[in-house]
Amino acid sequence: MRIRPLVASAAAVISVAVLSGCGAAAGDTGGPVTLELWAWTAEGKSVVDQWNSENPDIQVKLTDAGGGDESSAKLLTASRAGNAPDLALVEYTTLPSLIVADVPQEITDYVDDVQDVFTEGTWAQTTFDGAVFGVPQDVGPMAFVYRQDRFEELGVPVPTTWEEFRTAAATVQEADPDAVITSLPPTEFGFFAGVATQAGGQWWSVDGDEWTVGIADEASLEVADYFEELATDGLIQTEPLLTPEYNAMLNDGTMLSWPSAVWAPSVIESVAPETAGHWAMAPLPQWTPGDKAVAYQGGSALVVTKDSEHPEEAAEFAKWLNASEEGSTLLLDTQSLYPASDLGQEMAESNDPPSLMPQQDDFYSVAADISSDTVPVTWGPNVNLAKSVFEDELGKAIKNGTPWRDAFVATQDAVVADMKETGFTVSNG
Repeated sequence: MRIRPLVASAAAVISVAVLSGCGAAAGDTGGPVTLELWAWTAEGKSVVDQWNSENPDIQVKLTDAGGGDESSAKLLTASRAGNAPDLALVEYTTLPSLIVADVPQEITDYVDDVQDVFTEGTWAQTTFDGAVFGVPQDVGPMAFVYRQDRFEELGVPVPTTWEEFRTAAATVQEADPDAVITSLPPTEFGFFAGVATQAGGQWWSVDGDEWTVGIADEASLEVADYFEELATDGLIQTEPLLTPEYNAMLNDGTMLSWPSAVWAPSVIESVAPETAGHWAMAPLPQWTPGDKAVAYQGGSALVVTKDSEHPEEAAEFAKWLNASEEGSTLLLDTQSLYPASDLGQEMAESNDPPSLMPQQDDFYSVAADISSDTVPVTWGPNVNLAKSVFEDELGKAIKNGTPWRDAFVATQDAVVADMKETGFTVSNG
């Protein structure tokens, strides 16, 4: 993605805050530099305490700003007021929209010494037109997490392709009518974007200053048809995840898998701890046999905002946490994250597997192999709009029995119209 044309094309209609050195660390006159950090990951205080104890001249103050979309909205508001924190944890999906709004600053010169610690696909998540706007922290390469005991009990082979997944879903239904292989509700925008990317779709792409939106490209529409057929045939559910009803099925062994990402075990364990030892992780089923490349679902990076008066020191903290051995240990052992860096992923291989699946000694080896072949993804400047429209339209399609592909088309139409109205050049008619 090219970021300079991205900003320029929106400049006429997007009001960007004029930043004038009134950053979060303003007022530091002598003594240690104090950096304000917004993040939401578990045990963040322990991480910050470790840094502060070792770096008396650069102290970090942590604020839990809530997760994901909530945090990004707060960050945008703070930036427009000229008082954003020095550092903020930002999901990859929302980073482009924040760059358009001039929230993070380029930190290429401060972090080029750690680029080799990341795969090309991972580093690309925070790099736009050669400019780096963040240090990747964690990644979510897509994977298949399943009830190993129930698959074995019902005689269901672990599917390696999506064709085999359909067969497995039918076998589950026949063997135990009370069980279902998975639930894929309309709220799982990240899942559908990921499997469409895996199939060859490109939901956003950019050439120079011209964007193309492909949410309704042929690969994505075929993905829509595939999962619609599964739902119509009763082979998957479309009920929301992590509700009391869903969690009960996880606990009683009637919800048998979650096609998601390598972070899923900690989520499952948080709602079904008594099922520990019954789960395992395998690569995500493939659309084309032998093509193991997958997309990311989830993940985040630390960015340095335009308001920071100490960008070099802020970048030092981001590098320490995300590209050093000590930081990787904290991400793995203290925060239960899957590190974005190759270093962290290599270190993970010597770790014990997640407590949800203590019997799977090769968990982190499987995770590293999955992560080694990921598809770089370009996210557009209006992902939040796309999520909202997609959820509404797919929900209506499921309720009314209309084609799922219509929801993909409606989402693309809304995204294209919004981008054109905002001032982007879009190739779609």
